[in-house]
Amino acid sequence: MASILNSLKMIADPTRLRILLLLNQESLSVAELQQILGMGQSRISTQLSQLKKEDLVGDQRSGKNNIYSAKIPKELGSIVRDAGFELPEMEKDSASLRHILRKRKDHVRAYFDDLAGKFGREYVPGRSWKGLAEAMLKILNYKVVADLGAGEGTLSQLIAQRAQKVIAVDNSEKMVEFGQALAKEHKLSNLEYRLGDIESPPIDSETVDLAIFSQALHHAVHPPRALDEAHRILKPGGRLIVLDLHLHSFERARDLYYDTWLGFSEVELADMISNAGFQDIETAIVDREDIPPHFQTLLGSAQK
Repeated sequence: MASILNSLKMIADPTRLRILLLLNQESLSVAELQQILGMGQSRISTQLSQLKKEDLVGDQRSGKNNIYSAKIPKELGSIVRDAGFELPEMEKDSASLRHILRKRKDHVRAYFDDLAGKFGREYVPGRSWKGLAEAMLKILNYKVVADLGAGEGTLSQLIAQRAQKVIAVDNSEKMVEFGQALAKEHKLSNLEYRLGDIESPPIDSETVDLAIFSQALHHAVHPPRALDEAHRILKPGGRLIVLDLHLHSFERARDLYYDTWLGFSEVELADMISNAGFQDIETAIVDREDIPPHFQTLLGSAQK
């Protein structure tokens, strides 16, 4: 049986208390705790080891992972629960846990993750991600689309082949001029380029059916503000798509690519999207580059 005195010492630490509260709601792996808490693996493993030593946490093997569960003595249950209410992170931790559990239940996503892992291993003439992307874009049925942080507008030009109107926003005059020239060259009269910032796009409120950030959000000074603006310009029921870098540690990206942020974790992106007022939020890592630093692509989607 766990020592009451030692147990009280354990839960006096905010990080250990957060972990214990999470594990009391759901059994989790170290990787899942990393996503929820935004902490490194070694720190979480150290705290779990201490909790396990005092018999407040147990674990069992599941495939390649250890799955941890809380073992809170009955006489400590109310103390742990009441102490949790004093934690400023409690509400955020609960929201992040719900996001992780939603991902677990997404069997369709798991299927496509497995499919993505197999795609490209064997050569099939004419099959490519670009070809599939263009084919999928053909079946989209959005009237007005905003491509926020469009750059030269490659994505905008693809979508313009199907959408009624595409508004491509970028803060570079040269990019806007280049994109306008391409749109004219390709006779895409429904593609309009506008000079502006993604944190204050020159688009009227509730006029857009689909808003897209494609590798643009990590360049924003205030990413939550850009998501707030996407919510503003979308019609009720409109969709948000975010393609960005998954959180990484390649610091040179700041100088090489002028990145403001080194990507985002799934939980971080989901939190920002939720705080902007969106619903039905889904996130997934959909690609990983083969060459160092092995950037990963994070996809987020939601509905206003």
